[in-house]
This record gives sequence, C-alpha cells and structure tokens, in this order.
Amino acid sequence: MDGGPAGGAPMNLVDPWPDPASVSSIQGEDVAFPSSSPFVPDDIGPNDEDDPPTTAIGRLFLPPGPYGEHEVPAVIMLHGAGGVIGNRELTYGPQLAAMGVAVLVIDSFGARRDRATSFVDRLIEITETMMVADAYAGLRYLASRPEIDPKRVVLTGFSYGAMATVYALYAQIADRLAPPGLRFAGHVAFYGPCIARFADRRTTGAPLLMLVGADDELIDSERCAEVANDLVAGGSQVETISYPGAVHQWDGAFERRLIGRNLAGCRFRVERDGTVRDRRTGLPMTGPFLRKLILALCVSSRPYPIGRDDRIRAMSNRDYGRFLSRIFASPGGPS
Repeated sequence: MDGGPAGGAPMNLVDPWPDPASVSSIQGEDVAFPSSSPFVPDDIGPNDEDDPPTTAIGRLFLPPGPYGEHEVPAVIMLHGAGGVIGNRELTYGPQLAAMGVAVLVIDSFGARRDRATSFVDRLIEITETMMVADAYAGLRYLASRPEIDPKRVVLTGFSYGAMATVYALYAQIADRLAPPGLRFAGHVAFYGPCIARFADRRTTGAPLLMLVGADDELIDSERCAEVANDLVAGGSQVETISYPGAVHQWDGAFERRLIGRNLAGCRFRVERDGTVRDRRTGLPMTGPFLRKLILALCVSSRPYPIGRDDRIRAMSNRDYGRFLSRIFASPGGPS
C-alpha cells in the first residue's frame, strides 16, 4: 500500500498481524450515536412508526496518534447472532488499530435490550435491517470525527452481521440510510448465509469480499453464487474465497462442536418497495409474529458445526488485509 497510518509509519495490513497480547494496551472507548430500528427495509423512514429512534452503542478503537485531519481509514464491524465476541470483534479492533485503522465495533443487540435478550428472541426482534441502520448511523458518526477519512470506511460483518453487510451494499438500502454523499468504500462478509435476494439488484458500486468455509453447513454455495451474480449485475465487483476444511466461526473462541439450528434452507426476497417475503409461502415479514412463523417453517432442527481454526484465521487475516489495503489505497469511494 502506498499510503500510511496515523503518524506516517508504513502500513502493513497483510502479514503478519500483531499478536493480540502485544496490542492489549489499545482498550478503545465506548461511544453512542443516533440510529433507528426499521424492522424491514419498507419501514425505513423517520415518520414510520416501525422505525423508532434508537441510540446505537459501540466501542471505538483508534490507532496511536497523532493524526492529521481526515487521515485515518476505518472499519465498522457488525457482530453475529451470538453478539460481540472478545475473540473476534474485540480482538480484530485493537489489531487493526495498531496497524493504523480505526475500528468501530457496533453492538446492535446491546442497544436493543428492551426488545430482546435471549438468543432466539434477539433473532426474531432485532433484524438485519436494524443492523444496517446502525451501520450507516456509524458511518455518519465516523464522518463527524476530524481524524477519520469518511471516504475510506469499510463495512465488515460476521455471520448474521455479514447478512446485514450485504444488505447495505444494495442501492435501495443505501439511498435511504446513508449520510448524504457518503457510501461504504467496501464490504466484507465473513461466513454470511446467503438467504435474501433483492428484486432491485442495483448496488452502490462498492466491492464485496465474501469469506466462507468450504465445510460451513450454513453456507449454500449455489445460493451465494446467485447473490454474487446479482451484485455483479448491479454494479459491484465480488470476490469469494472459500477455505477448505473450515466451518462456521473459524475466528471464534470455541473448539469444533455442533450448535443451534440450520437456516441455510431459508429463502427471502426483498421487493423493490422494501417488503421482505418468504419465497416458499409468499408471507410478508411485517413484524415479529410473521418473522417467527417464517423462520419456523424454513429453519432445520439439524445443528451445524462451528470451530475455531487459527490456521484458517491467519489465512483470512491475509485476505482481509489485502482487500483493506486495496480499498484504503484509493483516495475516495463510491458516492
């Protein structure tokens, strides 16, 4: 990369990443900023009762200073269904900050504890669209900070958050949620299930990196290829990297085990008006009751494997870092 991090030192985001213990002094700071809670894209709007104002919360990791004005590139991270994980978001944050990249880890579940606290209830009550609203609210917040370059912010999501990261790439979402004149410069989806396809395939034009495990039973590779083709047709470059032997959440804390229920068979369609429908039944996902019913009909009771794999994590770090380096080397992003 031609540019450098705060302070002018050379930036290396590819290899090796710093050992987590070596960056433990980068603690980050708790932040809050205005957001909203649209249940589905059709609800987006300040005058919609299904899009109430919400105070988003997160943790911001900044590189060691000093910094010039608009000097620091940034990443926004969206967690998975298990929430923010110390071994994942709260480890990537200090690592990237030590390499010159600010990281905003958003806690969409923590900001909506009044809606749900249990694992299952959170997935019913706190939707992908709410996470997208938080992501764009986070972009607005970062743009207000003098040290951040708002044209070099990459959205990254894990699993459930990866689904939201892909949602955020579609123009019909960005046009309604993004700050004026700003879009994410890139999108990265770590092991995101490919459940929703959009009738309106137009994108913001930003590139997408999809990182998946070849043995991840939550990933339907044919469905992900369809989504990737939609996004390419809509104006974005899409790169998919599959890691042989990897299962879901290779950068988590748990050794390989079976957990949960499998939603790989679910199929949603986001209509041009923002309505989300179940492809099999045609039911609209207009609220928690119908969302619960739709998921009950499509989710398999068969558990799926997750498993930490440090070898795969080292590989994905390199691929992720290579993508970030390419994006951050560009002076501006899509607008």
